[in-house]
This record gives sequence, structure tokens and C-alpha cells, in this order.
Amino acid sequence: MAIRTILRYPDPGLKVKCEPVTAFDGRLRTLAADLLETMRAAPGVGITAAHIGVFERVVVIEMDAARGVLVYVNPEIVWMSEETMSHTEGSVSMPGATESVTRPKSIRFRYQDLDGTRKEATAEDFLAICIQHEIDQLDGVFWLMRLSRLKRDRLVRKWEKATH
Repeated sequence: MAIRTILRYPDPGLKVKCEPVTAFDGRLRTLAADLLETMRAAPGVGITAAHIGVFERVVVIEMDAARGVLVYVNPEIVWMSEETMSHTEGSVSMPGATESVTRPKSIRFRYQDLDGTRKEATAEDFLAICIQHEIDQLDGVFWLMRLSRLKRDRLVRKWEKATH
């Protein structure tokens, strides 16, 4: 396992739509392990391969010890609830910057595990928010794009002041 360099906002790699994983092998397992170590060091609760400049559809989430480490390969949302919830979001690519984002409260999604086995699951509340956030990143949609233009511009100005 290795801690990898995280792309920082506004790196153009954060706008890249990731390609599906087709090889379920040792390289994929190493990538997932590196993502976990990188996310823990950041720190964060979720990370995608895109965050480290590997443009493949891999997500690692670790919210708490009870759920353990969740790895989703080629995830896709197949249903979203009409009920929404707001939650403070941020990114390992923009440490320290957070803002409230509103998303569907519940989702159903398909994914593959590290062996390539296809699965379907549901998620609610914070886990649903995390999965949507990370799938957005896989699609090249950085979380800031979910904010109003006013909130986004204000947050970017604040970020730029803090990092320059």
C-alpha cells in the first residue's frame, strides 16, 4: 500500500469522466488499497481513483468501523428517492472547504466488487450522500458544481485565498 498524491482543485483531472474497470486483478486490488491509505491520510471518508489521477471507476468509502471499508467498482445509480436531505460536503481535493449540498436521501445502485461480482444495494442518509458524491466525481462532476453559482464563487475565492 502507498499514499498517493491527490489532485488539488482546480486540476483539470477532476473534470475527467472515468472509464469502466474491465480487469479485476492484482493491480485493481493494489489501487483500492492505495486509495484507502491515501483517504485515511487526507483525511476523508470517501475517495475515487480520479482523485489520484487514475481515471477508472473505483470508489472507496470508510465511514465508521461498524460498516468497514466499502469498495465499489463501476458503480451506477439506478434509482433515487424524491425525498432529499442536505449535508455538509467537501473533498480530499479541496481540504478545508465545505458547504451544504442537497441530494436524494435514498438511492439504489449497482456495482461490482474487487472480484468483478455484480451486486445491487440500497443506501440512505449519509452513505447515500457519499456514494452520490463519489459517483459524481467519477463522472467528472466536482462537488462544487452542485452548489449555486453564488455559493460556488464565494467558496472558490475563499479557497484561493487560503492556498495562495
